[in-house]
Formats: sequence, C-alpha cells, structure tokens
Amino acid sequence: MIYTMHAHDGNARTGAVTLGRGAIQTPAFMPVGTQGTVKALAPEELKAIGAEIILSNTYHLYLRPGHEVIRQLGGLHEFMQWDRPILTDSGGFQVFSLASLRTISERGVEFRSHLDGSLHFLGPDEAMEIQCALGSDIAMVFDECIPYPADYSYAEKSVQLTTRWAQQCKEYLEGKKHPSSVPKLFGIVQGGMYKDLRSRSLADLAEIGFDGYAVGGLSVGEPKEEMYDIISHITPQMPETHARYLMGVGDLTDCLVAVEHGFDLFDCVMPTRNARNGTLFTSQGRVSIKRTEYRTDAGPLDPNCGCPACRHYSRAYLRHLFLAKEILSMRLNTIHNLAFYLDFFRRMREAIAAGTFASFKNHWTAVFSREEG
Repeated sequence: MIYTMHAHDGNARTGAVTLGRGAIQTPAFMPVGTQGTVKALAPEELKAIGAEIILSNTYHLYLRPGHEVIRQLGGLHEFMQWDRPILTDSGGFQVFSLASLRTISERGVEFRSHLDGSLHFLGPDEAMEIQCALGSDIAMVFDECIPYPADYSYAEKSVQLTTRWAQQCKEYLEGKKHPSSVPKLFGIVQGGMYKDLRSRSLADLAEIGFDGYAVGGLSVGEPKEEMYDIISHITPQMPETHARYLMGVGDLTDCLVAVEHGFDLFDCVMPTRNARNGTLFTSQGRVSIKRTEYRTDAGPLDPNCGCPACRHYSRAYLRHLFLAKEILSMRLNTIHNLAFYLDFFRRMREAIAAGTFASFKNHWTAVFSREEG
C-alpha cells in the first residue's frame, strides 16, 4: 500500500501517499504542470511554497516535445528539474475533448493533433508506454471521459470499455522487465451521473486491483448538486486502504465537500488560470485585482498570507502590473494563488487532526460565498 491514514474527523481524513521520490501529506492539492511546467513558476518556487507533487499530461508531452525526447534526456523529472513526485494524466480527457477530431474503437482512439492536424493513435498500451517514458511516479489508466449530459446506454458502454482498458493498462505494466521503473497505477471510476454505473465501475476496478482509485468525469458542466450527489454516493464504497483522487476538481468549496466525504487528492488549473486573469484567493474571499478601488491601496493583497507577493508588494502595485500586462503580474499572482491553495490544504489537514473540520468547513464556505471584491 502506498497510502497510510494518520487521523480522521468523521469521514474526513489525513494521511500520506508515500512514493520513492517523497511523501505527499493528504488531503493534498497538486499544481497542474500540463506541459512540464506550472505556468509562470520555476520548480524551486513551487518547492518554496510547499508543493509536494505536481501533475503533468501525457497527451501534451507526447505531442510536444515527444516522450522519446524526454526519455533520452533522462525523464520528466530531469527534463524540468523537479525531484519530487509527478502524477501524469493518461491523456484520455484531452483526447475525448477533441470530439470532432477523433474516432473511438476497442483498441483506443485515433485523433488529429490540435497543434498541426497530424494523425495519431492513443490506447491503453500507448498511454502506459508514454507515462513510463516520462518517468511518472503515479500513472493514470486510459479511460473515456464522457460528456455531460450522456444517456444511460452510452454511459454504460463507456464504463465497460474503460474497465477493459484499465485491465489492459495494468497488464502492460506487469509485463515490464524492470518493475522498479514502473509507476504506481490508479484506476479511474467513470459512469457519468448514474449511481449504479459508478458503483459498477468501482467494483470492477477494485476486482482488478490498483494502487489508488480516482473519480473522473465530474466538474464537466453538471450542476453542483449532481456532483455532490455522486461524491456522497461513491466515496463510502472506495477502499479505505487506498488513496482517493477526485480528478479536475479545484473549487475550494467543492474540495471541502469532497474532503468531508473522504477524498485525499485534488488537481485543477483554477488557481493558476484565475491568477493570470487577475482573480486572487484570499482569507477575505476572492479579489479582482483590476478594480479601481485598489488604485492607491498601499496594503498587502492578504495580510494573513506570507507569500512573496503579499510580503513585499501592495495591492496598488499588483493592480498596476496586471493592467500594464506585465509578465511579473502573472508570476506574482500565480505564486500567491498557489501558496494560498497549498496553505489552505495544510490548515485543512490540521483541522482534521484537531477534530475541528466541521467548523473549518463552515467558516471557509462562508468566506468563499462572498461577492468578489
């Protein structure tokens, strides 16, 4: 087992995912470095604000610069100078988002690159081979992420296909000659908004056996109530002895709900994308830094934050940089948002260990419900 539980408060739990390159304290947020970089930040800056793991993407790195190039240069860790764990998404979500550019078969997906229109094929074996070439610490199975909404018949067939692909992914890794170079493998529960299909998907994956279990296909346009309904339904069925990963969910209110039910790992582009667009997360709620009221504001963005942006610069300066479209704006805003997220998850772990998670959740749910300032 790579997961160890340390404490729990109701169904919320703290623990650690232990890998060869280090341990990740959970619940944890994984900054997204899709193309081998977390946008605007260097690896040493990520370490300085407490990142223990990042996420990169099979699809994008396969297309550019190519997984064989990265393999020849020592793997993704060496390539980007990041010596802590990396989780790689299988590329399934990106491929299936190319609805007009791909064809699905039992073997996998034939698709055209969004970069130059060239024809490619990606299936379970290919997804595993690419992730091995990258040197991933945690690899994700190749799965089909269905659109929302989807009818029951399509969702059922998709779950069956995803299960067959998951089995093939595991068999591929088991056939590798050097097990020490094989990443840990997480299965992905699919099934759309249908509870019975979600349960069936999980049961089939658990029978195959994986190092961790993820839930995909949420936060894809469905109402919050439907997402929360699926979370509350599926989490109690997930093995307590394994890490639980909620894919692509990063709204902090959603994370609080998911942690309350027992999820451990999260990823999302929300903090970095919002940073580049001038929306910053603070202890007082969201701040739109371009607002006129900050033109002469000499105070820090968040007086309760110790990140470099808050320690050294005023709201007025951050507003100026953003409106002037300076590169430093993206860097400082991104440092702040990711530092806030990582510190938020640290404090959440402390609240669970102290048995005060319910009050922590209530407080922050109220903060994040405030109007953007």
